[in-house]
Amino acid sequence: MPKKRKFFTKRKNVGATKRGRKNDKKIQQYSLTKAVLTVLAKAESPLTQNDIRNNLAEAAPSKNDVEDAIAELVRRREVVAAGKKSFRLDNKGSIFKGKVEKHPRGFGFVTELKPEKAARFSRDPYLSVRGMGTANHGDSVLIRVTSVRRDGRPEAELVAILERFSESLTGYYKPGNPARVVPEDPRYPSNITVIDSVEEEIPANHVVIITVLPAIADEGFVRGRITEVLGSAKDIDVQMRMVIEKHNLPHVFPPEVEKEAASLSMKGAPTDDRLDLRDILHVTIDGETAKDFDDAVAVEKSRRGYRLYVSIADVSHFVRPGSELDKEAYLRGTSVYFPGRVIPMLPEKLSNNLCSLVPDEDRLSFSAILDFDRQGNLTAKKFGKSIIRSKQRFTYTTVKKILIDKDRETRSSHKPFLTPLKWAEELARLLHEKRMARGSIGFNIPEPEIFLEEDGTIETIKRKERNFAHQIIEEFMLCANEAVAKTFSDCKHDFVYRIHEKPSSEKVEEFASFAQTLGIDLPEVTAEPEWFAKVLDIVNDTPAEYVVNNLLLRAMQQARYDSQNKGHFGLAASDYTHFTSPIRRYPDLMVHRFLQGLLNQRKTIVGKKEDITLVEMSRHLSERERAAVTAERDIVDRLKIFFMEGFVGHTFKAVISGVSDNVLFIELMDLFVSGSIAISALTDDYYLYDEKRYRLIGEITAKTYQLGDVLSVSLVDVDRRRKRLNFAPEHLVNS
Repeated sequence: MPKKRKFFTKRKNVGATKRGRKNDKKIQQYSLTKAVLTVLAKAESPLTQNDIRNNLAEAAPSKNDVEDAIAELVRRREVVAAGKKSFRLDNKGSIFKGKVEKHPRGFGFVTELKPEKAARFSRDPYLSVRGMGTANHGDSVLIRVTSVRRDGRPEAELVAILERFSESLTGYYKPGNPARVVPEDPRYPSNITVIDSVEEEIPANHVVIITVLPAIADEGFVRGRITEVLGSAKDIDVQMRMVIEKHNLPHVFPPEVEKEAASLSMKGAPTDDRLDLRDILHVTIDGETAKDFDDAVAVEKSRRGYRLYVSIADVSHFVRPGSELDKEAYLRGTSVYFPGRVIPMLPEKLSNNLCSLVPDEDRLSFSAILDFDRQGNLTAKKFGKSIIRSKQRFTYTTVKKILIDKDRETRSSHKPFLTPLKWAEELARLLHEKRMARGSIGFNIPEPEIFLEEDGTIETIKRKERNFAHQIIEEFMLCANEAVAKTFSDCKHDFVYRIHEKPSSEKVEEFASFAQTLGIDLPEVTAEPEWFAKVLDIVNDTPAEYVVNNLLLRAMQQARYDSQNKGHFGLAASDYTHFTSPIRRYPDLMVHRFLQGLLNQRKTIVGKKEDITLVEMSRHLSERERAAVTAERDIVDRLKIFFMEGFVGHTFKAVISGVSDNVLFIELMDLFVSGSIAISALTDDYYLYDEKRYRLIGEITAKTYQLGDVLSVSLVDVDRRRKRLNFAPEHLVNS
């Protein structure tokens, strides 16, 4: 018996050993396949099996192991043969390169996916905290997309870190031995050790720019070298520079770009082959502080209807494909607008001079001439390079005084323009009515406008004013954009469209469920523009209007650029593009080149280099637009924090914009400033979170705090580092 027991024990250990060896082999094979994928991802061309083996780690695996790993990856369709003996990543597979955008909570997303066939994803792949591995924000990584959620979001896992982030970032200086820099961006978890002595004495907590250096093996810290001292974080210009660095925005034009811009002039500009529209009563209508005027309009009326001229600055005449100006404009993609500041896409000589349709100066333009009948139906269209001479620079305020307020003094000083402006108003109202009738969604979300003093300090924050003068220009630009896009969709030529895809049915159903908790009587739910428009009409001028507008907007997909025409959901338009702002948007410059190529019946080069595809360009420009919007929101949020520091203890009227189990999110109704109320600040009762009804309910009093409720709040604390405003409730205004 003892022998038998010993025999069985021995057999069990042998089995465990075999299973252990088998598991070890699986782990080794898994690591080897990841290593092979990494080698192929870093290679610029296909590699042979020997090339792959030679590029692997120092402890090189056997030839058979490498062969087995490649065979496994081919079986999984992550690697394909490129010829008889070489291999590359499968462009149609699940492996992609990209850049990590890490959230402070540890999860993240992967942007700038390559290969570009990854554009089949409507959203950036998601990396969970576990799936993130050791990757940090800004790292270039190799990922495997493992699944796609119902909302279209791909889920991924980290395969390898291809390159560690090694660019500059801003942070707060901490003296010591050694000195350290605390990154301002919470997505960078590590403090950075300053490796070189600093020539000047830097006060504690002053903002510096530090270049992160490549990591050294076995070092447990991140090293960096200070390259610039920006100054006190209280300085608004320092905050703006911090935003520029955080979002990696190009903000200084290279010398070769400035040199090329300086050489340009209006002298010798060809006019013989252009439509001479200098006698047409063109005017520009912009904001008071505008400096670049890239669109001018004119309206004529006859018995048949209206003729609209939309003349856009001819940037393509000055910015030639492949030039230094063109390369830099493509890199930037768009101008970025900060309060009182701008990072232009083009140098000032172009944006504020040669390409700006200033009054009483001949300017080169690209005109859309559109004819409408008395009902506002488009009956004819014509496009062409032109030369115009703007007769007047109007502001929205002045046009409002003329058309809406009927201000006698203002009307008296602009008599030659009264009738043409009246015609413009008539046509704009017709176009607006037709657009709304087809289901175009008219969101009504107030926007803040920050006014600065001459010294850069914040004077005040107010609601950005919109009046019918804004509507006139908006309607004219929209119909010009649609007319150009329809021309290309009809002829099936290469083009870049501005698309806005239909929201997912899940998002719409989620919103409808929420709306019912507010007692809103919704029409039958459909994921069509008309349904969204009806919902907004229902809540117009009600306490729920602000919240419903915001939540409906969140249910939407992001508008973007694409070489395929997928329509514009928000505008209920089958064809749409961007034609009207080439001074500040590169896609508009591309559209001008495409349009001129079509008129000349020739293929037009639209890219910065010949080997780039329209799909790649559209994706890059959508990313640049997204970066600009994010940066613009960032600086506005920062300035709001600075402004509110002077109002601790003050009381404000607010609307509840979000509810969770531990916090109420609010928006101040007059200042458009976001903040929060911790549940611990609700001291009159113990509140329970009703997830289905988006509300908190008092356990004893049954008092509720619900999404959309208006309440009075007081500002308790301003946390500048975290960019948070903490409030306490005073009382509910309505419930």
